[in-house]
Amino acid sequence: MIFERVVRPRLFRLGGGDAEAAHEWTLHRLAALSRRPAALAALRARYAVRAPREVFGVRFPNPVGLAAGMDKDGAALPAWPALGFGFVEVGTVTAHPQPGNPRPRLFRLPASEAVVNRMGFNNAGAQALAARLAALPRPLGVPLGISLGKSKVTPLDEAVEDYLASYRALRGYGDYFAVNVSSPNTPGLRSLQDRTHLDALLAALVGEKPVLVKIAPDLTEPAVAELLEVCLARGAAGVIATNTTLGRDGLATADRGRGAETGGLSGRPLTGRAREVVAFVHRETGGRLPVIGVGGILDPDDAARMFDAGASLVQLYTGFIYRGPALPRAVARAAAGAAPDRVGGR
Repeated sequence: MIFERVVRPRLFRLGGGDAEAAHEWTLHRLAALSRRPAALAALRARYAVRAPREVFGVRFPNPVGLAAGMDKDGAALPAWPALGFGFVEVGTVTAHPQPGNPRPRLFRLPASEAVVNRMGFNNAGAQALAARLAALPRPLGVPLGISLGKSKVTPLDEAVEDYLASYRALRGYGDYFAVNVSSPNTPGLRSLQDRTHLDALLAALVGEKPVLVKIAPDLTEPAVAELLEVCLARGAAGVIATNTTLGRDGLATADRGRGAETGGLSGRPLTGRAREVVAFVHRETGGRLPVIGVGGILDPDDAARMFDAGASLVQLYTGFIYRGPALPRAVARAAAGAAPDRVGGR
């Protein structure tokens, strides 16, 4: 509760309330913390939870991961396991460095415990991430996922080679790879979820490392079913459900003005829909495709319902923004069968 009552209000005032300024400030501090082994050890003693499980051939110390987008360029990698995360997904990274969309492009909706973003895959590029990962002084200690996206400058008909360029640069570093074809902030990207495009993409990428497909919550069930057929036929290791939504259902009245900003919505309004998609994937595939559930997880109960729906693992992003470092520990403790910590109320 200290985070919600003291730390979060101060973070939310940084940069005159600019959400991206608070994100950058936090990431910079975590990057500095990552260079202090004694501080990391102290954090691990407080936050680390053991609730191991094996999914798609990878051993996870607990099933709670950091979603892509929080640390796109891997600037603070050692800090995340110390804060209790059982795995970390960096990116989304593209073959070409790109600045992303013009600022402002990240907006908090506090009354709804939500965020709208139109970041546009801002990142330093696959080669820069590979250099940073090669320079890590010690193993991360938890599995590392790498989210791959299409460079904005690359035409759709050249998307396969673009993804392959990133994969080739990074395949020695990731424990699994996520194929992001569902961000609403890169023009045309979501068309890569259709059968023809996705089949060609997975045919090129599936191989020595587990490859998962991240899907949009806005797809109809027939479209998801078609996507799953391709995943099964091409040997994808699993599905990440879901990305952000273009819908605006469930926003509090106080947030409807800012909620009209262009971009993908995440957080509490996505909780139910993300869980529905996870349940559909699990049911449609008979459990043959493991699912990482992400979207609107803000407390251990949300995570428990996601696991009940069929998720093997879960990821946090917006929940971490609103609930802070107590959240991954609380969710992991609940997954381990311990009494969950309280991390705020709705």
